[in-house]
Amino acid sequence: MHKSKATDDSNASKGGVRVIKKYPNRRLYDTDTSSYITLAEVKSLVMDNEPFVVRDAKTNDDLTRSILLQIILEEETAGVPIFTEQVLANIIRFYGHAMQDFMGSYLEKNVQIFMDLQQKMAEQSKGLNPEVWKQFMNVQSPMMQGMMGTYLEQSRSAFTQMQEQMQKNSEQMLSAFGLKR
Repeated sequence: MHKSKATDDSNASKGGVRVIKKYPNRRLYDTDTSSYITLAEVKSLVMDNEPFVVRDAKTNDDLTRSILLQIILEEETAGVPIFTEQVLANIIRFYGHAMQDFMGSYLEKNVQIFMDLQQKMAEQSKGLNPEVWKQFMNVQSPMMQGMMGTYLEQSRSAFTQMQEQMQKNSEQMLSAFGLKR
């Protein structure tokens, strides 16, 4: 009966999202490959843009965020961290703050903009020898300045959209209370 259940999960994941089950012993079971996998292998799925969901084997609760946070924690403690202590402290300060939703949306948009920039740079640098790559990456180069200018403009646009949404929400709230600005 257990094998049938794994087959059902595997078939469900063929529809697009790979299902990984987390057992009470903290082991992760990939229903696509019918084998236990490590956190490093889950990280590989992320790196390969493989859609997946991590579910608690008993309750079926979605544990994907907690596994992704665990991967980030391992990365932050293992090598050169992305986040400084100041950045982490500032992120923590936004939890429970009225701006929490806006901060998450703003960070998500900026990370996506940065990923798009990285993709564009990779496409434009294909076939470059090391010397040309060094020149390409020089912040002073017109191409790099153009790309960074675009990134900064998109970041500014995301921030402006966030501000406009906040103002709109404030006006709606004041209007709901019968107060107008």
